[in-house]
Amino acid sequence: MATIYYDKDCDLGLVKDKTIAIIGYGNQGRAQALNMRDSGVASIIVGSRRDSSYDQAVEDGFAVKPIEEAVKEADIIFMLLPDEYAPEIFEKQIAPGLEQGNIVNFASAYNITFKKIVPPAFVDVVMAAPRMIGDGVRQLFLRGEGFPSFVGVAQDASGKALEYGKALCKAIGSTKKGAIEVTFDDETMLDLMAEQGTWPIIYHVFDESFKLLAQTMGHPEEAVLMEAYLSKEPMYMMEKAAELGMYRQMPFHSHTSQFGQLRSFRAFDPTPIREFLRERYDQIKDGTFTKAWDEEQQVNDLATLEKYRDEALNSDMSRAEERTFEKLK
Repeated sequence: MATIYYDKDCDLGLVKDKTIAIIGYGNQGRAQALNMRDSGVASIIVGSRRDSSYDQAVEDGFAVKPIEEAVKEADIIFMLLPDEYAPEIFEKQIAPGLEQGNIVNFASAYNITFKKIVPPAFVDVVMAAPRMIGDGVRQLFLRGEGFPSFVGVAQDASGKALEYGKALCKAIGSTKKGAIEVTFDDETMLDLMAEQGTWPIIYHVFDESFKLLAQTMGHPEEAVLMEAYLSKEPMYMMEKAAELGMYRQMPFHSHTSQFGQLRSFRAFDPTPIREFLRERYDQIKDGTFTKAWDEEQQVNDLATLEKYRDEALNSDMSRAEERTFEKLK
C-alpha cells in the first residue's frame, strides 16, 4: 500500500524562503509557478529563452532570465521541459550551474528512469508530479480543492529529499487532495502504460464500434458518435467513477443499463487485452519503446509521428466527426 501525504504531513517552511527556478514555462510551469507564489513562496524566477513563454512569464510578474543564470541563482530547479528536449538542455545549461545543496524537481520521471538525465551526486532529485493537466492544476488550486500528485525521490543527497518533495507538493497545492509516494520507475511505467496500453485500447473500442454501427449496420453516423462520446456522457461517467469507483458509479444508470453492462462484461474474453497490455509493459520496461522514440526524433525527424497523426485524422471516424460538428454548429 502506498503512503499518501496531505497538508498536515508537509512543512511548507522548508521551501518557502528558497529561490525556485522554473525551467519550462508552459501549461504546467505557469500553473505551478502561480500556485507557489499564491502559497507564499517568496522568490520564483523563470529560466527561458525569448519566446511566447518568456513574454507570458513577464506579464505574470515573474523575473525572467536565461536558463543558466536562473539555475545559478536558484536553490530548487523545476524541470518542466518536454521529455525530448530536457536532456540536452540539462547537460548544457543546467548541470554546469548546479551546486551542493540544490534540489532538482521533476514532474516526469521518464528521463531519470531511462538515464537520459544523470544529475550530479551532490543534489537531491525529487518528483512532484501532478496527475492533472496544467489548467486543472491552476483552476483546482483557485477553487481550494487541490489535485492529486505523485511524490518520490531518486537521489537523497541531503537526507531530507522526501521532505522537500512533500513540501513542493504542498506549495503547488496538491496535498489538499493527496500526494502519493511512488518511485520514479513507478511514475514512468504508469504514465507510459496509460498512453501506450489503456488509451489505444479505448480508441479501438470507439473506432470498431463506429465501423459496426454506422458503416456495417447503417445507423446514422451522427447518432452513433453522439451515443458513443460526443454527448459527453462518458465524461460524466468517469467523473463519477473518480469520485465513487468504476463500478460504484453504476447506480446512476438504469437497471436495464446495469444488467446489460454487467452481463456483457462477464461474457467478454479479456485475454487479448491482457496480452496486449503485457506486451506494451515489456517493451517499455526493456527499453524497446525508448529506443524507437529516440530513433523517431534523431533519424526520422518525427516523420512517422506525422504519418500516424495524418492516418488518425483522416480515419473514417474522424471524417464523420467533422461532418457531425458542422451540423451541430
